[in-house]
Amino acid sequence: MGAGTARRADTDVNRGEPVDGGAGLSPRVAAPDASRRALLQRLRASRSDCWDIIVVGGGATGLGTAVDAASRGFRTLLLEAGDFASGTSSKATKLIHGGVRYLAQGRLSMVREALRERDLLLRNAPDLAWPLGFVIPAYRPTDRLFYGLGLKLYDALAGDRGIARSRMLSVAETVRSLPTLNRSGLRGGVLYFDGQFDDAALAIALVGTAAALGGLMLNYVRVDGFLKPADPGGRIEGVRATDTETGEDFALRARCVVNATGVWVDALRRADHPGSAAMVAPSQGTHLVLSRTFLPGDHALLVPRTDDGRVLFVVPWHGHTIVGTTDVPRPQATLDAMAPAASGSGTTAVPSSGEVDFLLRTVAPYLSRQPIRADVLSAWAGLRPLVIDAGAASTATSGLSREHVIAVSDAGLVTVAGGKWTTYRRMAEAVVDTAIARGLLDQRPCETAALPIHGSHRPGGNVGRASSSGGGGGGGGGGGADQPDVPAFGPSEHAVRVAVRSDHALTVEDVLARRHRALLLDARSAMAAAPTVAAVIGAERGKDQGWVERQVEAFRREAGKFLVSP
Repeated sequence: MGAGTARRADTDVNRGEPVDGGAGLSPRVAAPDASRRALLQRLRASRSDCWDIIVVGGGATGLGTAVDAASRGFRTLLLEAGDFASGTSSKATKLIHGGVRYLAQGRLSMVREALRERDLLLRNAPDLAWPLGFVIPAYRPTDRLFYGLGLKLYDALAGDRGIARSRMLSVAETVRSLPTLNRSGLRGGVLYFDGQFDDAALAIALVGTAAALGGLMLNYVRVDGFLKPADPGGRIEGVRATDTETGEDFALRARCVVNATGVWVDALRRADHPGSAAMVAPSQGTHLVLSRTFLPGDHALLVPRTDDGRVLFVVPWHGHTIVGTTDVPRPQATLDAMAPAASGSGTTAVPSSGEVDFLLRTVAPYLSRQPIRADVLSAWAGLRPLVIDAGAASTATSGLSREHVIAVSDAGLVTVAGGKWTTYRRMAEAVVDTAIARGLLDQRPCETAALPIHGSHRPGGNVGRASSSGGGGGGGGGGGADQPDVPAFGPSEHAVRVAVRSDHALTVEDVLARRHRALLLDARSAMAAAPTVAAVIGAERGKDQGWVERQVEAFRREAGKFLVSP
C-alpha cells in the first residue's frame, strides 16, 4: 500500500504501519566515515580549497539548507558550535502542522504552505513523522459548530494533501478519544488530523542525509568571524572557526556563507556589519512532561484559547504526555548571556515558575485528574526567533510572525531568520535560491521535494516508531495507545555506541537529550542513567575516568534545570 493510501484511509490513521519503499537514500552515494577523527581530517584537508557554501548553525533551518545545497551538487560544509539541534530545534512541541491558530489571523497562504510541507515530510520520512488525531472539546453550545467550520477550511486548504477529513464528535465519541477528559458540561468535540515527529531524530537524520550526499557536517566547531579582504567594501570569502574540543583553529574559504543560527542570527550579522538592526525578537516556549496516565489514548487534546491568546496542546509522545507551550519574551541581555560559549554549547533556557504554573492552570479544567507540580517529570523551554515587524504596534511576541525572512548583506552574508520545523525544507530551498539569485552560487534546481530522508527505517537506529516507549534504541516515533509509561529508562549500550560511532554524539547530554530523549521525558531517570552512558562514551572515545566523572557531573547540573520543585 502506498504512503498516500495508507494515510488517507478511513480507518485509524494514527496506527498505520511504516510504508515500504522510498525510505533510503539514492544509491548514487555511499555514507562516509562519520567518526570525529575522519570528519576533522576532511576539514583540515579543505583549508587550501574553497567550499561552495558554508552553513553556520545546525538547527532545523541550517540542516535543511545543507541538505538542499548538497542535493544540488554544491560542495557543502555545515558548522555548529554545540550539538546538532541542541537549541530550539530539539525543544519543539513535536508537531508537523499547518497552524490552526493562524486561520483566525487570516494567514491562509502561510497555512497552505505549511500543509504542503507537512505532506512532503510525511511522504519523505514516513518513520520520522506520522499522522496524529487532535480533539477540540466543546463545552459551549456553539463550540462544535464554530471549530468545525474552521477546520473545514483547514481541510480545504490542505486539499488532496490532507491526511483525513475533520468531523464532529458526539459526547461518547469525544470521551472514547480522550478517556481522561473532564466530562462536566461536555457537549461533544471536533476531530482533525495533523502530523507529529521527533525533532532531534529528524535533525540527526538530516545530518546523515547531507553527509551521504557529500556534505561535511560538524558539531562542536564554533564560527568566530569572517574572512574578508582588506578592502572595507569587500565580500565575505569564508569563516574563521575553532574546534571547541581541541582549540584547533581553521580558516575556511567559501563562495557563499549562510547565517542560520536561530535566535543568534543578529550576533553573527553584527560580526559582519556592527550597525545591523535586529531581525528577530526571541520568545520562550515552555513544555511540561507528565505521565501517560494523564492522556492514555492515542489522540491529542487541543485547548483552543489560552489567557495569552494561543492554543495549548496536550500530546501523547514516547509513552508520555507533553503539555505546551507558553509564549514569553526574552530580553536581549538574557539572550546574550546564553550565547554559545567556548565550550561549544549554550546555556539551557530554564522555564520560569510562572510558566509552569500557567501551563498547569490552563490544562487543569480539561482533565478529570488535575496535574500538579509534583506530577511534572521534566520541564524544558526553547527560544523561538520570531521575525520583528518594524511597523507592528505591539512588541508582544505572540503577535510576531513565524514566517521566515532572508536577507543578504552588502558583504554577501545570507541570513535566514524565523520559520518553524514544519517549513524547514521550504525555507532551505528559498535560502539556496536566494544565494543563486545573488550570484553567490550557480543555477541548479532544487531536488528536496521528493528526496527521502536518510535513516527513516534504519534497523536498530534511534528513530523507529517501535521504540517509542523510551527504552532500547531510544527516541523513535508515535506515542500511541500501546506504549507503556516507563518510570526509569535509558538507552541500551548498543544504542550509545551507535550514537557515538554513527550519529556524532560526543557527550552524555548529546546522547540523553537528543539521540535518546530521556532528559526531556524524565529528568530524574536520565540523571540515573548518566554514569553508565558516560562510561560507554568514554570507552568509545578513549577518555579517562576523570573525563567520565566530569561528564556525569556536568550532565547532572544540566538535568537539574529540567526539574520542577513541588
